[in-house]
Amino acid sequence: MTQPPFQTLRDVFRYAVSRFGAACLAYGHGADNAVDEAAFMVLEGLHLPVDRLDIFLDARLTADELAKLLALVEARVTTRKPAAYLLGRTYFQGVPFLVEDGVIIPRSFIGELLMNGVISGEGGLIENPESVRNILDLCTGGGSLAVLAAMVFANATIDGVDISPQALALAERNADLHKLGDRIACIKGDLFAPLGQARYDLILTNPPYVTAAAVAAFPPEYAAEPQLAHFGGADGLDLVRRIIAGAKKHLAPKGALICEVGAGRPALEAEYPKLPFVWLDTEETAGEVFMLKAKDLAGR
Repeated sequence: MTQPPFQTLRDVFRYAVSRFGAACLAYGHGADNAVDEAAFMVLEGLHLPVDRLDIFLDARLTADELAKLLALVEARVTTRKPAAYLLGRTYFQGVPFLVEDGVIIPRSFIGELLMNGVISGEGGLIENPESVRNILDLCTGGGSLAVLAAMVFANATIDGVDISPQALALAERNADLHKLGDRIACIKGDLFAPLGQARYDLILTNPPYVTAAAVAAFPPEYAAEPQLAHFGGADGLDLVRRIIAGAKKHLAPKGALICEVGAGRPALEAEYPKLPFVWLDTEETAGEVFMLKAKDLAGR
């Protein structure tokens, strides 16, 4: 007797990897290859732990479960939307976040720097995290860096600023998801404009920094995100320049600015030859995140 082609999670997982490979999908929203993307989709689709594919591979699927997973695989291939949008959820540095169309999917090298002790803790840039009381997450999007910062700096309150009302509403939901709503304030405005005279011990920002040419060449997965969250002008540095210009007014005397700029380092160093940028490397990349201290900006 012929058995149905799909019986177990392993069957659907294998099928998804094949379909994704044949469709030449683009990745980068939580996974960087077809295998990891398929694992995330089949596990999250069934509300299973996303790091335990091994123990569920031979689980038999109900008819409803099978139909749901096959529909997700088909949607990923035909719509080219990132998996996080299809599932309404992603994991950033192992921390879950709610996701929705119209808000950029969480990812930033600053997240790794926060969670791996580069920014705070013994040997970190900030040796005494308990001393950090006020943090600004500029261009907060869905609030992921604000949430991670609140986890790392237990004594700090965080202001998350964004120009998008939809992003801020999602950031509030993510703060509530992690029971951090009392420490994270979401503020609508254009960069520093809504902050008055407020000063911060730490400013974190992952602003739009993609060049016009790169945005125009986006694969469908990246084009599915709001262009506002990516577009940084002709050379990608329009907002970065404004952040550097405004940060000195909003940093505490011993404060620091940490900013992600993608491939903008050469242009930035050429434009600001007197600024002592400190470039912070991660496991994946080098020279895409800089730090400047308040004293470095004081004379500008």
